[in-house]
Amino acid sequence: MTTNAEHQQYINEALPAFVSEAQEQVESVEQLLLQLEDDPSNRELLDALFRCAHTVKGSAGIFGLDQVVAFTHHVESLLDRLREGQVSLTPELSTLLLQCNDQIRLLIASAHMPVVEGDPAALERQALVQQLQAVGNAAPLDAGAQAPTPVAAQALTPAPDDGAPGRWHLSVHFKADTFRNGMDPLAILNYVRALGHVPRLVCDIAAVPALDQLDPESCHLGFELSLDTCATREQIEAAFSFARDDCTLHLIEPVAHEQDFAALIAAMPDNPRLGELLVCVGAITPEQLRQGLRAQSEAVMQTGQAAPLGEILQASTGLSSAVVTAALQKQQGQRASQAGAPAAGDDNRFIRVHADKLDAVINLLGELVIASAGGLLLARQTRERKLTEANQQISGLVEEIRNGTLQLRMVPIGETFSRFRRVVRDTAAELGKEVHLEIVGGDTELDKSVVERIADPLMHLVRNALDHGLETPAERNAAGKPAQGTLTISACHESGSILIGIHDDGRGIDRERVLQRAWERGLVEQGVTPCDADILKLIFEPGFSTAAKITNLSGRGVGMDVVRRNIEALRGSVALFSEPGQGSRIALRLPLTLAIIDGFLVGVGASRFIFPLDAVVEVIETRPTTSAVDERGRSVVELRGQVLPVVSLRALYALDSPEPDRSSVVVIQAGGARYGVAVDLLLGQHQTVIKPLGRMLRCLRGMSGSSILGNGEVALIFDVNSLGQLASVQSTGSALPIETPAARGLAKSATA
Repeated sequence: MTTNAEHQQYINEALPAFVSEAQEQVESVEQLLLQLEDDPSNRELLDALFRCAHTVKGSAGIFGLDQVVAFTHHVESLLDRLREGQVSLTPELSTLLLQCNDQIRLLIASAHMPVVEGDPAALERQALVQQLQAVGNAAPLDAGAQAPTPVAAQALTPAPDDGAPGRWHLSVHFKADTFRNGMDPLAILNYVRALGHVPRLVCDIAAVPALDQLDPESCHLGFELSLDTCATREQIEAAFSFARDDCTLHLIEPVAHEQDFAALIAAMPDNPRLGELLVCVGAITPEQLRQGLRAQSEAVMQTGQAAPLGEILQASTGLSSAVVTAALQKQQGQRASQAGAPAAGDDNRFIRVHADKLDAVINLLGELVIASAGGLLLARQTRERKLTEANQQISGLVEEIRNGTLQLRMVPIGETFSRFRRVVRDTAAELGKEVHLEIVGGDTELDKSVVERIADPLMHLVRNALDHGLETPAERNAAGKPAQGTLTISACHESGSILIGIHDDGRGIDRERVLQRAWERGLVEQGVTPCDADILKLIFEPGFSTAAKITNLSGRGVGMDVVRRNIEALRGSVALFSEPGQGSRIALRLPLTLAIIDGFLVGVGASRFIFPLDAVVEVIETRPTTSAVDERGRSVVELRGQVLPVVSLRALYALDSPEPDRSSVVVIQAGGARYGVAVDLLLGQHQTVIKPLGRMLRCLRGMSGSSILGNGEVALIFDVNSLGQLASVQSTGSALPIETPAARGLAKSATA
């Protein structure tokens, strides 16, 4: 028997897991409510919404979180009326439910904290309860009334006209890790008792090993019980919802006739004891089983032979032979399959792993990649064919492990996008605007670490578009636009990176206003008018804002510069495009992962550099340039009738090495443009473990990180977008000198 102290310890250990699970359910409630605003009569969404709230309440009941249970009960009652069609979902009701969901989120977040008397939030929750009851046509609570008793069975107890309780038969077998996961089987069974009356309960100890082999931290128990209740199957299953991953549950519905016992027995899980099998289905009582076993034992002592228990039970209890035969067949079938494969559903289970543990595996994998590259390099130097082949095989296996492990960290970005539905809804209402949010490419996968770090920049961009970009309905009507504006958040893969776009169909950026503010702040010399692209870049300057007054949304100039810094810290880039009267679009380009990539290794003199392999289009031999080479090694060549800007790494970074007899040009795809990079050596594909640049090298343009090669040398990793800006002819502000008439036309095309 578990003591109170041990039970409390189990609860405390499992509480963080409950908080994590419940927060996911609360987040689902919010997303479902926002989806229902567009489709209020969707029955599937309504059912899913009710299940989420019911799961939160049931799980909180297991942990004794009375405040969560009591408050969620009122929300659940209204949701039940919604799905039954007794109440219609209006924008006002949706706002009320969202506010209630916020309170549930707060209660869950403070689950580990003691209850504080006079909590101001309690008054807010009481006011929300009164509104919920008013909507549900129930009498509101008096000011001094107490909240309903937080008993989970309160919501499960049916009305008196539901009929007499039926007898359910439950078979639950807990898995070995139940205790380790902080679950207490007895606490769950006590929760089940609240659903009705438990006349019979048998503990199945067949799986308990011998004492010398017993692991006290493993659970080997199972329970077979009868439950007299008016609850539905869904309500009974909800009692086990928080422990479904830690147990195997079978429910057998009430039966009215003895002939149905055969079907019950066939549906029972494996149980090698005939008597307990009959007790579990309610064919006999535990006392009748004990009497039958006693009679069997006495027969053995008198005759030396054991009479079949089934025959003894038939004779003493009047049990029909059909029921005994069904039980015997069940026994024979399970014995034949005792050594069979595991259950079919076991392969589809999910397991939660702490992110820190996964990060540690990724770090070790990076070191393994470096060590594997070093071993392969040494093997090639020995020129031993078998040793080289063995190391190549190891490298291939390491690459497969790398790909599989990195895939574990890839998550769809749509979950992050969906969180902005609530932000758009509330912010638009605060600003008096009508906004429709569209999400495109939500199934695009990105490294979890990147997803977590772009949430804040995206929040700034979304709120900025709502405040500055989109107009009010009156302004849109006056401009000949629909009253409702559209904000689109999109994501897609492109050239080995992910492209995230935030687009609005609002007023666009007023370049004159931006320039005027730049003159006032001294960012641009008075009277000087830069090109449009440079004017738009001023938006990202620290402290820059065009807002006329400071509000809780804008005016302090601390948004866009933070976005740029955070994105660049992830080796990404930000681009802004805007058309007056048509809207604005911000494009964020980010790497798919921050850990390990496939790279293309090149050499210039004694230096080694790495391009992301996905950005490499092709490699061509060096050919005569069609324009003069400037002092930074930039020029233009012709490639299949097209102009290709080319930059020499030797000249760009002032590398002290002689020109080789032969060199190559690596053609790079960066966004929607291509450019070439002149290099001396092509060293092929290379698994690249990304290391951050030191503080002294962080300002080095065109670089995003470094990597350690197998021989211990350090190679710099290119940021292909930044390098493309350095390689572009347009970056000089004017076209390069032209040497021939033919080249003059090509250069003109390149600068267009």
